[in-house]
Amino acid sequence: MSAQNTARLNIAGLNCASCVRRAETALSKVPNVTEAHVNLASKSADVHYDGALSPVLDALRGAGFGVETQEVLLDVEGASCASCVGRIEKAALAQPGVMAAAMNLASGQLRVQMAGGDAGDIARAVTDAGYHARAHTPDTPQEDRTEAELRSLRRDLTLAVVLTLPVFILAMGGHLIPAFHHWIAMTIGDTANNIIQFVLTSAVLVGPGRRFYRHGVPLLLHGAPDMNALVAMGTFAAWAYSTVATFAPGLLPEGARGVYFEAAAVIVTLILLGRLLEARAKGRTGAAIKALMGLRPDTARVLTDAGEIDRPVAELQVGDIIRLRPGERIATDGEVTGGDSYVDESMITGEPVPVQKHLGAPVTGGTINGQGTLTYRATRVGSDTVLARIIDMVQAAQGAKLPIQGMVDRITAWFVPAVMAAAALTVVLWLIFGPDPALTFALVAGVSVLIIACPCAMGLATPTSIMVGTGRAAELGVLFRKGDALQSLHEVAVVAFDKTGTLTEGKPALTSVALADGVDRDALLRQVAAVEALSEHPIARAIADAAKGPLPTVDGFQSITGYGLRGTVQGADLLVGAERLMLREGIEIAALAPAAADLARTGATPVFAAVNGQLAAVLGVSDTVKPSARAAIAALHAQGVKTAMITGDTQATADAIAADLGIDHVVAGVLPEGKVAAVQDLMSHGKLAFVGDGINDAPALARADVGIAIGTGTDVAIEAADVVLMSGDVGGVERAFAISHATLRNIRQNLFWAFGYNVLLIPVAAGALYIFGGPLLSPMLAAGAMALSSVFVVTNALRLRRAGGTA
Repeated sequence: MSAQNTARLNIAGLNCASCVRRAETALSKVPNVTEAHVNLASKSADVHYDGALSPVLDALRGAGFGVETQEVLLDVEGASCASCVGRIEKAALAQPGVMAAAMNLASGQLRVQMAGGDAGDIARAVTDAGYHARAHTPDTPQEDRTEAELRSLRRDLTLAVVLTLPVFILAMGGHLIPAFHHWIAMTIGDTANNIIQFVLTSAVLVGPGRRFYRHGVPLLLHGAPDMNALVAMGTFAAWAYSTVATFAPGLLPEGARGVYFEAAAVIVTLILLGRLLEARAKGRTGAAIKALMGLRPDTARVLTDAGEIDRPVAELQVGDIIRLRPGERIATDGEVTGGDSYVDESMITGEPVPVQKHLGAPVTGGTINGQGTLTYRATRVGSDTVLARIIDMVQAAQGAKLPIQGMVDRITAWFVPAVMAAAALTVVLWLIFGPDPALTFALVAGVSVLIIACPCAMGLATPTSIMVGTGRAAELGVLFRKGDALQSLHEVAVVAFDKTGTLTEGKPALTSVALADGVDRDALLRQVAAVEALSEHPIARAIADAAKGPLPTVDGFQSITGYGLRGTVQGADLLVGAERLMLREGIEIAALAPAAADLARTGATPVFAAVNGQLAAVLGVSDTVKPSARAAIAALHAQGVKTAMITGDTQATADAIAADLGIDHVVAGVLPEGKVAAVQDLMSHGKLAFVGDGINDAPALARADVGIAIGTGTDVAIEAADVVLMSGDVGGVERAFAISHATLRNIRQNLFWAFGYNVLLIPVAAGALYIFGGPLLSPMLAAGAMALSSVFVVTNALRLRRAGGTA
């Protein structure tokens, strides 16, 4: 039976006594809940349950409540292989309130999703499992921890080399120069030689090799061995056997009294060398985060009543007025209050062309001012800035676990015990069937199997590729808000685009006005513009901007979502909107229908205006297609991906734009709520990505298999998306696909190497080649091969730093 757990859940939507009863009833019906108490005052529930928490959460959500969750990040030390990852996650998931746990071996961080519970309990549980866990401290960057690890490894490796080199020379020198062995025998003697090797090797194991025993032995005693345990067992077996052969040779058969101190010492040295190379390479996987953090200036020049003062960026407040000189980096997000200049935003958006900034223009912290001087008012500071949010997104994506990792987890769950069993079987078979001295052969083969099969490469195969791939994407202005979107995007068969602001610039202009008989153009345009000026829609702004002179007052303004606008202007009742608004209100449009059709055929959007129930005009509004749209559609087609466009515009207008861009399928005349239905219909053709930028795109972004938000769009759209294109350039879609394909290809290469390496070399280490007249693999060579396997995986992942081309 599972252990009893208790979780305190914060419940959203708990407003009255009936809500309490509904929540408690829902919880009581969950089979694994033994007791539940809901508290209206604290809006929480104390739940006693067995097993997993997810059925409890599902029951509350099914009853119409939300459950508040939080994400906790822990730094974990001592994790070295894929089996460690599984044990750490299992320890975290066993804690009350934990919904999900993902350990990233490459970054050494555990990301936990909680609904109740205590982060301290999780850290203690992971520590009790044999690892050291503590709450993540943002003021200790990943690169600082990496540098500390590198210093420790350099120190240990240097000492190991100094101690191991004499052992290696004393033991192996005679194989290279036969006279050297005779010289040793005639000078210090074989016994003294063995004692010197014993002393030096013992120093290696107690000193530089202590890390393997410190982590490996407790886990071995817990019945959960990892790669450190394998190394500890292998080196201890070689050392112990050699120690007996040196000080109590009578306990061994006469032909099996050889010593293998050099094997134990060299194994430790080579694995430390591999760890050092691996740590250096892993440090480079976080280069993108380090570069982003480096964009933050230390101080800003703030204008105060006492004059200009340099203030630390961490102390800036919203509303501060900051002066920016030529060539300086912008300290925080803001709005220009004076001056004119061009700003290089390439480090945020990936776009190389500087952007002009003038009065009222937004500026982004971390970008670089050109030759002009600006003053700007701080609008966001600290963790609310765009740069801070980008860093958070990238870090979250880098810590994600892709579905492909599930296969690795299932295999590594039994891999280390299987290796130990294989090593034991190898020893037994050599003792039974091996030639004399069988004990020596059994020792060499058994130690080689233990050492060569460490699953480090398996654990690093996926997370290192994710870290480098998402970091490279960020450099190109593509943010994977959810790491699993990397894999999902790779499987997408159809990409559907919103039109306005996504495929087009989102800055439409009034291009034509067709009037009904007897209507005054200027008077009508002012009336229509007065109504449109109260709307935030891009088409409404285009019409409002086209009117001349002061606009009249509007009474009774009403926005009719998906249809248009209504208002009373100068005593007249105005309706302005799409053709469907006129049809809904029973207004005859036949007189201007041909003009509307002509506008639609040219790609313009027809907007109808009616005064006092009579059609007065049809206005043509055109929106320029983004320069990158055609190339993006062509690139997707080249990858075998189908394209679609979903828009509320007329069918004729949508068809004209789709024909121009080469889009395969068009869904037009769609109301905002209809976009979700359109997305669902298109999903029948395969996994679908939806690209949009507006508030009305948020439901469709959330419903699609992969939601891609244009970064210049609304916060609501961005929050609903899986991928964010910071530049607003639809060409970023192709870059996102390129990064996804490259990363998944890289992961498969790494997994092929990691699994193939073990499948091929474990039999070799066990002595398969010896049976056919080949060599018996030395434990030293096994250690070198094991260390190089991890280095290969990390180095291969680093190739992704060149993926995706240029922005």
